[in-house]
Amino acid sequence: MRLRIVCVGKLREKWLEEGLREYTKRLSKYCDVEFLEVPDAPDTLPAKIALEREGNAILSRIKPSAKVWLMDLSGDTVDSEIFSRELMKGFEDGGAELYFVIAGGSGFAEEVIQRADRRIRFSDLTFTHTMARLILLEQCFRAFKIARGETYHK
Repeated sequence: MRLRIVCVGKLREKWLEEGLREYTKRLSKYCDVEFLEVPDAPDTLPAKIALEREGNAILSRIKPSAKVWLMDLSGDTVDSEIFSRELMKGFEDGGAELYFVIAGGSGFAEEVIQRADRRIRFSDLTFTHTMARLILLEQCFRAFKIARGETYHK
């Protein structure tokens, strides 16, 4: 199985890099993880142009036939058990490959929203788009553990 995470912007925090390495290592038992970073648009651009630029970059990194889930503040909130079931089904439906997309601070271009097969959020709280990467990996790890009946989830 392959988990592709398309992210806007570069990761700059060493502690987050370490956390991502740790959860990528933990997930390696279940799937391959690949981060596909796209440039964030400069804050000096008008919002519409910035979203369009980031949206085009995001879409260029996604295979046409791929299943795509957006990490979206306007998405559905799910608990860990539901996320686990839906993640496993997403891998089945996507030919063992699933793309997650984490937008930049301005959100998603409409074209990216239209491309999505699923829109979810983990919380009503707002996280930085860089921290969302780590939260996503931890939740994917938890989902695999739940799906396989392994200890970890409580």
